[in-house]
Amino acid sequence: MKAIRRFTVRPVLPDPLRPLADLAGNLRWSWHGPTRALFDSLAPEGVPAGADPVRVLGALEAPRLAALAADRDFLDRLAGAAADLDAYLTGPRWYQRRGTGDGPAAVAYFSPEFGVAAALPQYSGGLGILAGDHLKSASDLGVPLIGVGLLYRHGYFRQSLGRDGWQQEQYPVLDPGELPVALLREPGGAPARIALALPGGRSLHAQIWVARVGRVPLLMLDSDVEENDPGERGVTDRLYGGGSEHRLLQELLLGVGGVRAVRAYTRITGHPGPEVFHTNEGHAGFLGLERVRELQGEGLDFDAALEAVRAGTVFTTHTPVPAGIDRFDRELVARHLGDDGVLPGLDTGRVLALGDETPLGGDPGVFNMAAMGLRLAQRANGVSTLHGAVSREMFAGLWPGFDADEVPITSVTNGVHAPTWTAPEAAALGPDASDREIWETRRTLRERLVGDVRERLRASWLQRGAAAAELGWTDGVLDPDVLTIGFARRVPSYKRLTLMLRDPDRLRALLLHPERPVQLVVAGKAHPADDGGKKLVRELVRFADDPRVRHRIVFLPDYGMEMARGLYPGCDVWLNNPLRPLEACGTSGMKAALNGCLNLSVLDGWWDEWYAPEFGWAIPTADGAAAADEERRDDLEAAALYELVERRVAPRFYDRGADGVPAAWTAMVRRTLADLGPKVLADRMVREYTERLYDPAAAARRALVPDRARQLAAWKSRVRAAWPAVAVEHVEIGDDLAEAGAELGATPQVRVRVALGGLAPDDVEVQAVTGRVDAEDTLTGTRTVALKPAGGPDLEGRQPYAGTLELDRTGSFGCTVRVLPAHPLLAHPAETGLIALPEGAGGEGAGVLLR
Repeated sequence: MKAIRRFTVRPVLPDPLRPLADLAGNLRWSWHGPTRALFDSLAPEGVPAGADPVRVLGALEAPRLAALAADRDFLDRLAGAAADLDAYLTGPRWYQRRGTGDGPAAVAYFSPEFGVAAALPQYSGGLGILAGDHLKSASDLGVPLIGVGLLYRHGYFRQSLGRDGWQQEQYPVLDPGELPVALLREPGGAPARIALALPGGRSLHAQIWVARVGRVPLLMLDSDVEENDPGERGVTDRLYGGGSEHRLLQELLLGVGGVRAVRAYTRITGHPGPEVFHTNEGHAGFLGLERVRELQGEGLDFDAALEAVRAGTVFTTHTPVPAGIDRFDRELVARHLGDDGVLPGLDTGRVLALGDETPLGGDPGVFNMAAMGLRLAQRANGVSTLHGAVSREMFAGLWPGFDADEVPITSVTNGVHAPTWTAPEAAALGPDASDREIWETRRTLRERLVGDVRERLRASWLQRGAAAAELGWTDGVLDPDVLTIGFARRVPSYKRLTLMLRDPDRLRALLLHPERPVQLVVAGKAHPADDGGKKLVRELVRFADDPRVRHRIVFLPDYGMEMARGLYPGCDVWLNNPLRPLEACGTSGMKAALNGCLNLSVLDGWWDEWYAPEFGWAIPTADGAAAADEERRDDLEAAALYELVERRVAPRFYDRGADGVPAAWTAMVRRTLADLGPKVLADRMVREYTERLYDPAAAARRALVPDRARQLAAWKSRVRAAWPAVAVEHVEIGDDLAEAGAELGATPQVRVRVALGGLAPDDVEVQAVTGRVDAEDTLTGTRTVALKPAGGPDLEGRQPYAGTLELDRTGSFGCTVRVLPAHPLLAHPAETGLIALPEGAGGEGAGVLLR
């Protein structure tokens, strides 16, 4: 028989054990070793060590609870753990102690997925894990974040393999009653609800689950409520599932509904309202429109509300390719907005213009979520230095006339949360650890991984239909004394899961080398709709199934947080071979590095930024014509990978001294732990977000009181209207120089006459831009000098400007002049997208008229 209804019966804890509920209900246990140890000591038979404390408590019988309530030693341990949690939650931390009181009272951090703990499976890959680490480090630092996401009743998916190696997906139902979450309730006890109006008189209702991530509340909206019709109940069914309209409804619920959930949470709990809203990728971009609607209700018009919203918004882009951006049919978006939809009172035409991708060379019939996200945020960033540069190139069309390096997108390189991803044994290796201590610790972690792999591989084969009697070989899979290389990530084509298979014979030779063998542990999921990715998985699995090599290479299905926590520490080398520059950051190698694992990677993402020979090896990439030919490119880069492993990586690992320790290898491990480890921390990342983005955004938002917002909007409107008549009409540069050129240290004069089109000199800044020039007279390494008004306008109304250059570099040198709008409330000179250049100096007109 099958149940027609499922529900969870929670234990009633005796009064002395009540603190257990608080400890289990706060996800800090997922990265706090002593709390995990406390619950491990309670776990009854059949509940594995490291299990979710909610599951542990649910498995305790009444006699066991009674015995614990009378156990003085246990109660003392419990009191200590509860006091430690209370001090963590209430005491001042970095944010409170940093000596400045002008940071935001709260920051709302929106993401479509959060990978906080395996017990809360609401993530698919790097974006979600990054978001989870962001929350955990914000908690550790005391940064007042409020996380906002969706609660997916089926999560992402569970991966298994068919007999032939084809990926299969399962979607188990997640019961919130069995998760470490609690419903947000109104003061009277009723569940708090938010609602979105939909076309045709329908409504989308959602309840709000709250997960406690240390000091940070994570709000997750859930549409599976009785008020909804069946179609709306399923909006939050799966992460990244469904068709275009389904995804649009998810993103409207996340963005618009998320803002309403934050308002409900702050009203009910008294938590300070957010001054800054951080959009983690474009999925949550509609949050800006809801805030515009709110401000219109407070008396601002659309333009003034837009300025106020932009001032307090941070947008982080994670994709280096246009294909990674969510895009919707404009008519579909229009149908769900406006007076008969989610955002009554907003001008649908103005909203659609925010998502216009035509300046990027896109389709006029498409609404682009990243374009909207950038237009709704005064501050934006990529997630590594290289990705910031790629993003400036990718989105440069939104700022025509500006060089890509002037596009207002900065970068904050991702980081990872050390307490989550560092094995205790690796964390215990201090700076004075000997080579032998390092080497023995690395072997201990490798041996633990080998045991875990054997268990997982056996379970996978049983699931594929093998009989237990034919799986004796799994007991000999991998060797704790063999060089172990790890590779685990999502399986889009650009990550090149199967590059290692490019020359199967050469790979077999590496795996089976008689003196210096290598073993590979591989894991990863393809998106359920990505048959190309599934073919890559099957290709890798079939190679790993070969009896000749299956003791040296394994593919582990259902890659997730719990597997990863053992995989990173147990590997000696972490492999990453994406197509450069398509890896925005790639944080898996960071987690490996925290455990003393060396990196072997293409110079992409974070590795391009922090690679040094002491930390690992850089895989050469093909350039020029070879890069254009995909087959030749992959052949060359795979050959370079094999060469590195065979001639440099393996020899260093196996080059042992008389004491059996590879001194050169342990030296690299030591340098990785000491010098690279501090760079890759999420604490560093969150500090950078706070100081470089959150603090300025809060200050900008506070400055835009209603009257200032109206004034700024009116000023921008006036400037846009006048800009077509702004022109650089006469330029004299260095007329006092000798014909032969200039000497180092010369100070040539620049004189310019500018038509201001009715604008005042205070409305603009006239700049001389200098730098080196190439054969096409393109300026590089530019510097700007602000020119000053030099008297009143001439008879034709042109305003004179003048200034002095300083020639402090030798070689070919060039100069041009430009005019930019200037206002004290602009965050960046390119913010308006407006620029005027001398005729023939480049540029594409007045820019995007939406800022």
